[in-house]
Amino acid sequence: MVKFTKLIFVSTAIALSSSAVYAANNAEMINSIMKLRADVEGLYSQIDENKDNYKSQMKSYAMQVADNEAQINRKETALKLSNAEMKKLEEKIASKGATASDLTPMLNTALDNLETIISSGIPFKVDERVADIEKIKADLKSGNITQEKALSLSWASYDDVLRLTKEIGIFKQQINVGGEEKLAKVAKIGTTMLFFITPDEQMGYAKKSGEQYEFVTVDDIESKKQIHDLFDALLKQIRTGYFTLPNALLVSGAK
Repeated sequence: MVKFTKLIFVSTAIALSSSAVYAANNAEMINSIMKLRADVEGLYSQIDENKDNYKSQMKSYAMQVADNEAQINRKETALKLSNAEMKKLEEKIASKGATASDLTPMLNTALDNLETIISSGIPFKVDERVADIEKIKADLKSGNITQEKALSLSWASYDDVLRLTKEIGIFKQQINVGGEEKLAKVAKIGTTMLFFITPDEQMGYAKKSGEQYEFVTVDDIESKKQIHDLFDALLKQIRTGYFTLPNALLVSGAK
């Protein structure tokens, strides 16, 4: 009789142990299912977020493409004008022949035309660039350089004008702001826009008024932030992308 009672206790203990294991397994399975469901919901949220980011990115790319196409068109126009000047130079060389005595008048005319292009174009280091042209003319007149050398330097100067239409970067130059000369940092966007930041944190851009250019400042916080972001991107060597900027296109009558 005693042995039978012990057997019953042992069977009951085994049953209780099995129930506990089964309950533990069920709890673990439920926790696993809940975790998987949370992971799936998280993946769905991430997919939706990625879709929105993709749409926003594609819209940004489309705007960049349109902006780049506009810049290309402006640069191609400037390139055509410079090529036309160089073609005139080539034609004059061909018509004059290779005799040294015929080159001087043609070179002076070509250098005068180039000086006019620089003086009437983007206000980027105009004094320095005009001074370089004047030096070629002076050296040619005094005989410090040969006419062949002057021709080579003139050609390089025309090529430099073409290079400026494609060049984007940050430089330093003297500018006149409110009647005061200041050494400022300038961000040159080809030959279409020129922004500046002075040492005392004045910001603005070059604006054409009639036949002259002037450096105008911006006072609103939004425009200052836009210019600051442009300088920051160029310092990081970021030369392509979509930027919102004040209207600083170098065209007559730009507001």
